[in-house]
Amino acid sequence: MTRQTLFAANALLPDGWAENVRLEVDADGNLDQITRGAAVADATRLAGAVLPGMPNLHSHAFQRAMAGLAEHVAPGSSGDDSFWTWREVMYRFVGALTPEQVQAIAAQLYVEMLKAGYTAVGEFHYLHHGPDGSPYDDIAEMSRRTIAAAGTTGIGITQLPVLYGYGGFGAQKTGEGQRRFLNDPNHLLRIVEVLKDSHEDDPQVRIGLAPHSLRAVTLETLDEVVAGLTGLDPAAPIHLHIAEQVKEVEDCLAWSGRRPVEWLLENHAPDRRWCLIHATHMSEAETKGLAASGAVAGLCPTTEANLGDGLFPAVDFLAAGGAWGIGSDSHISVSPVEELRWFEYGERLARRKRNVLAGEGADASLGHRLYSDALAGGAQALGRPIGALQVGRRADLVVLDPAVPALSEMPVERLLDAMIFAGNRNPVRDVMVGGDWVVCEGSHRDERKVLEDYRAVLRTLLS
Repeated sequence: MTRQTLFAANALLPDGWAENVRLEVDADGNLDQITRGAAVADATRLAGAVLPGMPNLHSHAFQRAMAGLAEHVAPGSSGDDSFWTWREVMYRFVGALTPEQVQAIAAQLYVEMLKAGYTAVGEFHYLHHGPDGSPYDDIAEMSRRTIAAAGTTGIGITQLPVLYGYGGFGAQKTGEGQRRFLNDPNHLLRIVEVLKDSHEDDPQVRIGLAPHSLRAVTLETLDEVVAGLTGLDPAAPIHLHIAEQVKEVEDCLAWSGRRPVEWLLENHAPDRRWCLIHATHMSEAETKGLAASGAVAGLCPTTEANLGDGLFPAVDFLAAGGAWGIGSDSHISVSPVEELRWFEYGERLARRKRNVLAGEGADASLGHRLYSDALAGGAQALGRPIGALQVGRRADLVVLDPAVPALSEMPVERLLDAMIFAGNRNPVRDVMVGGDWVVCEGSHRDERKVLEDYRAVLRTLLS
C-alpha cells in the first residue's frame, strides 16, 4: 500500500464528532496524523460521515451455514426446545465439514460482516480435528482456514483456538458430537504456538486462546492453558463462554457450590485480557465483580434471543463501569446495528421504559453511547489497536451512505441514533480495513466469487 490522505466532512473521533477532518494513513495501514478543521486540498473526499469500524468480538464462523436450520420443532417432540436441543442440531451439522468448506463458509461470513460495518472479528474456534476426531497432519489446519478466509476477504482477525476437554462440570465424559473439538492443554498450546509463529509480523492477525466454558475445563487445565499462553504472550486475549443458560448456573452450583462467574472470580481472577461471553445470568455481586475486574462482557443479543438465553443485567453492569462489546456468535444476524438495537430493546421490554442505556445527561445520545462503548470493549477484547480514529490505531473505518433515507439530512449529533434505531436498510457505503478499501459503494471486491463458493458448499451440505 501507499500513503493515503482522506477528508471527511464529519468523523467520529474519541471525544465526539468533529468537522472537516483530514485522516492520513501510512503505508502500513495505520493512522499517523489526524487534523480537525482542515481543508480538502489534495485529500480524497469521502462520501459520507466516517465512523471507526466495529469489532465483532465473538464468532463461530461455520455456524453461518446452519442459520435457519434449527427454527422448527421436530415432529413428535414435546416442543420443549432450548439451547440444549439446538446444540444437538449443531453437532450433527458440524460432523462432516471439511477444511475447504469451513474456509468457504468463513469467507462468505466475513464478506457479510465487512459490508455491515464490522472490520475485525474474534474467531472463537473449536472445530479442530477430522470427522472421526483424529488430528489433521497440520494440527492448526482448521484455524488456518479461518485466518485464510480473513486474509482473502480483508477483515482483521483475532484467532482464539478453543480448549475443550470435557462434557460437563467436574470433568464429565464428552459425547460423540464433541469429538472434533477435543484437545488437552499441551495440544491446544501447540496450536497457539504454531499460529503465533506464522503470523507474528502480520498486523491484521492476533492470536489468543479460549477455554470453551467452565463445563469443558477443570481448574487444573484452565490454570495450565492460561499459564502457557502467558508464557507465549503475556498480553494475549483470553475468551470464555460463561453463565449463558440457567441450567449452566444450576449445574455449576451443584458441582461447586458457586455460580459460574462467582467461581471464576474466586479461582482465576480475570482481568483486562479476558472476555466473558454472554455472562447472562449473574447475581448482583457477580455483576459488580465482573465490572470491577476490567474484563469485557461479550454480548451477542441476537443469538441470545434466538437461543432463549435471557437478558444480560445491562443497567447494573454499565452503572458499575463495566466494559462490553458485541459479537454475532451463531450469525443468525450479521449486523452491528441489530446487535446494538436489541441490547437496548431488551431493557425497554423488561422495564417498560425508553432510552434505558443512554447514561447521564438530559440530551445524551443513546446511539453514540452504544456505538462508542462497543468500539472500546471490542478493541480491548480482540487485543488489537483498533476501535478508534486515533493516531497509532489501524485505519479501520466505515463511511456511512448519505443516500439512506434514515440518515438523510440528520444532524450529525443524532446520526448514530438514526443509524441504530431508524430503519433496516444497511447504512454502510464504504469500508477500509488496515488502509485497504474492501467495500466500495456497498459491494465487496470479491463477493461474487465468495458467494459462488459458499453456494457450492451449501448444495453439498443440504443435499
